[in-house]
Amino acid sequence: MASVQVTIAGRAYRMACGDGEEKHLEALAAAFDAKISEMRSAFGEIGDMRLHVMAAIMTADELSEARRRVETLEAELSAMRSLATSSADRSERMERQLTEALNRSAGKIEALAARFRPGSEP
Repeated sequence: MASVQVTIAGRAYRMACGDGEEKHLEALAAAFDAKISEMRSAFGEIGDMRLHVMAAIMTADELSEARRRVETLEAELSAMRSLATSSADRSERMERQLTEALNRSAGKIEALAARFRPGSEP
């Protein structure tokens, strides 16, 4: 298991993570640190714990919104797949009906042509 040292709000923390996840953990910590810095600029010094809690809640809100959007997109994708499947089924059904109609027409044309061939009786 790997470990990484990250800095959040000026404090260093040693964190354990899976091998190969070091860069990802560092990026997450940097994003959280940036959120705290942004909030500190907006609200001033209101206490580290309060800033951390507010930043965590804002991050959770962003995650919640992203999940909601993903669910909406997944539902839309599912509906589109269903529509595409339905359209493909309808298209195949129409193609079969057209083929059957063409075959019936070809049979009728052949029967008519046979009646008008030289030497055949009308």
